[in-house]
Amino acid sequence: MPNALTELRFPEEDAPASSARLSPDTLALLAERRSVKLRMLSEPGPSQDELAALLKLAARVPDHGKLGPWRFAIIVGDARARLGAALARVISEDSGIDENRLEIEAKRFTYAPLCVMVVSTAAPHPKIPEWEQLHSAGAVCQNLLVAAHAMGFAGCWLTEWPAYDERARPILGLKDHERIVGFVSLGTATQPVTERKRPDLEPRISYF
Repeated sequence: MPNALTELRFPEEDAPASSARLSPDTLALLAERRSVKLRMLSEPGPSQDELAALLKLAARVPDHGKLGPWRFAIIVGDARARLGAALARVISEDSGIDENRLEIEAKRFTYAPLCVMVVSTAAPHPKIPEWEQLHSAGAVCQNLLVAAHAMGFAGCWLTEWPAYDERARPILGLKDHERIVGFVSLGTATQPVTERKRPDLEPRISYF
């Protein structure tokens, strides 16, 4: 894979930036990009340098007030199995949970080489609604997926029960006001993907 970092440059504060630039390659990528199922992800994943660049790209999102109302928690290495096992224990006594389900939960983070947990740190602010802060964190997840795709990796953005179950919060290191916006798993697709059904846009578009 070509070194995607060779030509990558991040402007310093107040340096000239780009408000618009014609890029057919970017448009083609957006037209064709799609997520990959978690179980279809495997090694190799982003290197440490590639991950650092991906996080910087992910963070270049609309952000009212420049609050940076989000953070990243990287699940990698032995932590993948450790966190999965801890989450499996959380639901082990729940009704309807069998050994197969527990095994699935224990393997949750082990398919992909790494997972980026994107956490919203949105909090009350005198001028900026929490709803807008949450939107910024959602944009981070999408930027991360698109950037990973452009770097030659596959990925998927999931939430599922650990993002909403109070019992999972201490395991995942969340503070009281924090919410998980997504678990973005990154790696290499183990098989080709095909296009899925997309929403019909016509009934979803109106004009004033």
